[in-house]
Amino acid sequence: MDTFEALPVSGILTNTLKEKNITKPTPVQEALIPAIYEGKNIIFQSETGTGKTFAFLLPLITKIIEEHETLLAQKIQPSPQPRILIIAPTHELCSQIKSQAEILCEPLKNTEYKIKPALFIGGSSITRQIELLKTKPLILIGGPARILELIHLKKLKTDKLTAIVLDEVDRLFSPELRDITTELLHSVPEDIQVAACSATIKDTHAAILEKETGKKLITQIMPPENILAGNIKHWVFHAEKRDKIDLLRSILNAEKPAKAMVFSAETGQIANIVSKLQYKKINCAGLHAKTDKAARKMAIDDFRSGKCPILVTSDLAARGLDIQGITHIIQMDVPDKGNKDFFIHRAGRTARAGNEGINIIIGDEYELRALSRMEKRLGITIVPKQMYGGKITEPKVF
Repeated sequence: MDTFEALPVSGILTNTLKEKNITKPTPVQEALIPAIYEGKNIIFQSETGTGKTFAFLLPLITKIIEEHETLLAQKIQPSPQPRILIIAPTHELCSQIKSQAEILCEPLKNTEYKIKPALFIGGSSITRQIELLKTKPLILIGGPARILELIHLKKLKTDKLTAIVLDEVDRLFSPELRDITTELLHSVPEDIQVAACSATIKDTHAAILEKETGKKLITQIMPPENILAGNIKHWVFHAEKRDKIDLLRSILNAEKPAKAMVFSAETGQIANIVSKLQYKKINCAGLHAKTDKAARKMAIDDFRSGKCPILVTSDLAARGLDIQGITHIIQMDVPDKGNKDFFIHRAGRTARAGNEGINIIIGDEYELRALSRMEKRLGITIVPKQMYGGKITEPKVF
């Protein structure tokens, strides 16, 4: 399918997409939009940067538009209660989904359709969010804990919800979030449509979701688009832990990336890395789970705009963050026990929307052994590199 007009997507939305120069659906959008529009309960996997968010937003918003058109034609006022609930595990991903929903809903919010999204995340004033609910948003986007809190306070009514989406479902069912996510699923109508997605899902995620919702889910695994293998160059540098930050500084000075994300699994190291880079006059910002909301927003906004070209972060920002123009990813460690899911989510922040990127790993001898095993599992080629004379070269012996 070459256009969105060939899919069950409202003409209002296709016109909005055209204005944004989005004219051709991605493979995941072609596959998922009809299924979600038909009301199927589904869990799907698609690589990072392939358009998962529009794959569920477009059909769900289309269904609300069509429902409103039918009611308005009968001179019946549509219910002002929420219709769609979208859950994601991080503030950044929730904010990003809300931005995507706003693009689609901009022509609708001040019309008779009155379809608009609203964001509900922890760290923000719950009083303000309760006031926000009074403006009658039909699409709610938020973290599971804050949404559940609003339900418990009886400020959020769920009886008119028709669909719930779990974005990054694997993270939502991780040990620290599973109980909250499960309780939330038990707080929505039994007949609600369920859609879940991630770049990395396992059979266990589908099994848990089926158990907690009592629904049989269709599992859709999109064929790999070989973004990791085709669009991203993978380099590896050897360094002992004590030398990693100095090597990072040398790499940044040699590459002078337009936009780079630096990942560390150790939250406590983020401030240390930022401090040492800034001491050497390298413009960067830090981001991790304990960063307060205002500082997190400023770091993301400055990075997105290019004001700050280097963002040092924990794996908090590896999930779902979609920022245009990221040219380099630098991983200061190999994810714990060679966890390929973290590697995929980190690397997937670059080479988005058909662009190319560079993924750099800095590891000690133990980490490089784990990396070698991961390289085979992912079907990628990781090229050894070294610093020599202030330049990046291939070592004669590695």
